[in-house]
Amino acid sequence: MTLVQEYDRWHERVFAANPDHPDENSPWYKLVLEYLAPIRGKRVLEVACGRGGFSQWLSSQGAAVCGVDFSGSALRTAVRKKLCETASETSACFVQADAQRLPFADGVFDMVISCETVEHLPDPQAAIREMARVCCSGGLLYLTTPNYANLMGLYELYAYSRHRQDQSAFAQPLDRHYVFFQIRSWLRAAGWEILGSDGTVHQVPVPGRNPVTLQFAESNRTVRRWLRAFALHYMVVGRKGARP
Repeated sequence: MTLVQEYDRWHERVFAANPDHPDENSPWYKLVLEYLAPIRGKRVLEVACGRGGFSQWLSSQGAAVCGVDFSGSALRTAVRKKLCETASETSACFVQADAQRLPFADGVFDMVISCETVEHLPDPQAAIREMARVCCSGGLLYLTTPNYANLMGLYELYAYSRHRQDQSAFAQPLDRHYVFFQIRSWLRAAGWEILGSDGTVHQVPVPGRNPVTLQFAESNRTVRRWLRAFALHYMVVGRKGARP
């Protein structure tokens, strides 16, 4: 079975489990929305758009949006479940493509958004370079990824070492563990200037129970930014420099 087929099956399982879940309610999308620059009239690319809910929302705000995803199954759901609910003049377009080899000309987008994507790619640095290539000079990047430089990451490593963590039925076919400073290094190497960063979902592991979320960190933006290096989801806002 190919990786594309594995992801098709994964998307089908996830969608069947919760078909009405609004994508834009995910914590990483909420974080992006806090920092998102005005998008009306902008050309926006969402890399790994999944079932397309966030791309469609961006389009409804007046952006010219293209969502790309590796999975044809996810995109068929996007067309069937999302686009039919919105007026055609505000509908995003969707393209099946590999984030590591985007099928677009250089500099055609004003903004690139990629949430919880690079950790699922064989070559994340290639994807980050591709995002820079297709973005115009001065264009913006909003990238989020799980960050394992925290207590949850350490606990997960411990659990794997003790063979106590069974793989969930919803675990993605390819999932790698990175920390925030790796992501920042890759972005700079690809030509992105880092404008800012933040994080969301601050948790403490409890053996045998669900992790405890530190609500005081989530509810206070200043505290949350101080603790962003320890958040489960780390976001970087970047700007493309004159050179890719």
